Amino acid sequence: MKQRPLYEQIYSDIRGQIVQGAFEAGDRLPSEKEISEQYQVSRITSKKALEMLAEEGTVIRMPGRGTFLAKAPAPDGRGEAEPVQGPSDAGEKKIGVILDGFGPSFGCRLLESIEYECQRQGIVMMLHCSYGKMEEESRAIEQLCANGAQGILIMCVHGEVYNASIMKMVVEHFPVVTLDRKLRGIPVSFVGTDNEAAARELADYLLDRGYRNICFAQRHSLETSAVKDRERGFCIAHNERGIVPDESIWLSGIKATLPLFFGPGQLKEDLQLVTDFIQEHPRIDSFFAVEYSIAQIIYTCLCRLGLEKEKPVVCFDSTENIMQEYQFTHVKQDEDQEGRLGVRILADAIDGNGEIRTVLVPHRIVEATGFLRN
Repeated sequence: MKQRPLYEQIYSDIRGQIVQGAFEAGDRLPSEKEISEQYQVSRITSKKALEMLAEEGTVIRMPGRGTFLAKAPAPDGRGEAEPVQGPSDAGEKKIGVILDGFGPSFGCRLLESIEYECQRQGIVMMLHCSYGKMEEESRAIEQLCANGAQGILIMCVHGEVYNASIMKMVVEHFPVVTLDRKLRGIPVSFVGTDNEAAARELADYLLDRGYRNICFAQRHSLETSAVKDRERGFCIAHNERGIVPDESIWLSGIKATLPLFFGPGQLKEDLQLVTDFIQEHPRIDSFFAVEYSIAQIIYTCLCRLGLEKEKPVVCFDSTENIMQEYQFTHVKQDEDQEGRLGVRILADAIDGNGEIRTVLVPHRIVEATGFLRN
């Protein structure tokens, strides 16, 4: 009797483990390398076994991320086990909205537009805030799904790794749309600003006015795709002029603007940190802040040192006011469009349109109405 190919044997072994409950939906399976070492076979053989699982829809393979269990196949092989869903009233859409946080400089208008579009479409909206905590984000996803949410609109928590609960929704094909922060390499719809292009334009604003020693100021080491894109755009603006950005005058380590570190004690520490940094780097002639709150901290320190009229500060976002007066030249993101489109794309996904979409909303540079050295 002809022996089965090795890749089929490995496929059967892994499939059997899945049926027996060794893995749950969203779990990462062993890599091609790990399987090849375990079975003493080539990477080509282990790859073929994983591809067979992917072809039948049991797993999803994400380049650079790994292989994840989508749905456990039925023991008899005649279909897939259905994912657990919470109760939902027939004919009524319910969506969950999870925000890291929101404030007057960014988030309030976004939330208003989400609520308005839900109201317009007759969608029930359930809101949770994660406050920068991944475990709270996971809890929110679980609660929203248990309460009948048919899709999730989410602004992901700052972090260097992706939340396993989000990955689980993706591999189970549960409708998800991310806002503001893109999950690179993950097949999920996204609505937000072209942060790279916006940062390039904002850096150009300073470079056009002769500033060359620009301090790129960002938060503590926790990163998001938005911050990385802003850093890339900042560097591109310099490179296009034949200038190499000087990272020795970049400022990081600011924590008080992150939900996890809110509080007067941390703010006091950050003010001292920034004040010391400015004094230690006198050749800095301007500041590029990745967000409005960081710009405020820098400006406060400049005022304390009597340097606010010598070193301009630009940033992303700003608070709204009826007089249309702005303290800093900034990138204005279209929060209204971002919220509306996020809801519409999620509603389409709930209706069965599983197309993965990336939508970049418009932005513009708004000049400060106060002092900016020419």
